[in-house]
Amino acid sequence: MLHADRQRALIFGSLAEAYDRARPSYPTALIDDLMSERPKSVLDVGCGTGKAARLLIERGCEVLGVEPDERMAAIAAGHGVNVEVTTFEDWDPIARSFDLLTSAQAWHWVDPLIGAQKSASVLRPGGRLALFWNHLHHEPQVLAALAPVYERVAPAIAANTMALGVLPDSERGRDTAALGATGRFGDIEARAYAWQRSFTRAEWLDYLRTCSDHAMLPEATLEALLDAVGAAIDGLGGAIAVPYSTILITARAHTDTLR
Repeated sequence: MLHADRQRALIFGSLAEAYDRARPSYPTALIDDLMSERPKSVLDVGCGTGKAARLLIERGCEVLGVEPDERMAAIAAGHGVNVEVTTFEDWDPIARSFDLLTSAQAWHWVDPLIGAQKSASVLRPGGRLALFWNHLHHEPQVLAALAPVYERVAPAIAANTMALGVLPDSERGRDTAALGATGRFGDIEARAYAWQRSFTRAEWLDYLRTCSDHAMLPEATLEALLDAVGAAIDGLGGAIAVPYSTILITARAHTDTLR
């Protein structure tokens, strides 16, 4: 499980500025759904540089971020997000409770069993949990150009990198199962939001540098991979359109949850 790989989980701090610049945001339709019940207080777990938190603040929410890396947290704070620096597992709620708990692109770094139990304990009765991730799906011609590059230059990650559109369905299944196992959540469901973003060659390479599996490669391998991917994108006209599905797992804390 990814949450147990702490070296990989904490690599993002060294990439914080690039992460804030290069990572895509989240679709408006998703934020609209999260705001449908007009939550006021939000806990954003693994808030990173505050990409999701800022969208909720713009809608009038009071957001508290929990982020284990102080460098990521510093950028979030610079964007106006109130952040406490710690892991969610170690975070002390100090008797605080929330209408909505979100985790954007980060829940896979949290122990799913501990995270599920703790989420239930800090949500108000009837409060909502929202875990979401952006997953990309390359067009066939783009995948046909990029996949051989990974197989040739970086075979260690070729079969499992989300940069090629590999979806970790087993991770999402474990997340859903962990929520159900607590006995403290109901209305557990998954939703998907389709959207698309275009990337220039430079933007896509910037994004790849923020992927943890890429950042863990030896520097020479990473640079060779980026050069080869860049050449492949040049062959596609210098830019690619990337379809995304943002996957949301949502659940509601039981109104009779014991605290």
